[in-house]
Amino acid sequence: MSFSPVGEAAVHRAFARREAAAQHLADTAGQVAAVCRDMAARFRRGGKLIVFGNGESAADASHLAVEFMHPVMVGKRALPAVALGNDSATLSGVGAREGFAGVFEHQLRAFAGSEDIALGISPDGRCRNVHRGLAAARRLGLLTVVLSGGVPEEAPAADHLLVVPATDPLVVKEMHMTTYHMLWELVQVFLEQYGTEPPA
Repeated sequence: MSFSPVGEAAVHRAFARREAAAQHLADTAGQVAAVCRDMAARFRRGGKLIVFGNGESAADASHLAVEFMHPVMVGKRALPAVALGNDSATLSGVGAREGFAGVFEHQLRAFAGSEDIALGISPDGRCRNVHRGLAAARRLGLLTVVLSGGVPEEAPAADHLLVVPATDPLVVKEMHMTTYHMLWELVQVFLEQYGTEPPA
């Protein structure tokens, strides 16, 4: 298929916008594997995955939770997971009384256990309620994971920080989707084949 010079330039720009972020994800394969190993260890001890974010990241949180709860691949283990943004009554009730910045923190305090995993998603790392939710999770002893964009310095503190080095929200979202699909796939690998440790 042939394109006009303008069309070819647009195609080149579309791929070029994603190149550095995709290469960064590939370069952090060891870090992603470490997250999955630690998540698998929590699941083996009876923990559950608690995921949260705002707007499109809330939709990503729901997507990630259902990946773990209802795997699309036949024969894969269902793992307990919940997305905190799915309950609009709780979100609006807590938000009205305590402010929107406290909606995730409140829920984590109410039903998170120390063996659980808290995974916060923020496209730029600056979501105040994600920061507060992860801070509460750390105080409670949960394993904490962040999927963020932008620069690490603006992301919430966590045991594992996975940052897409991009400010384009579309690119960040695409890399987050790829990352959380990898999280699901590799957690299953660690649970099924290696226990909680990688192969020698």
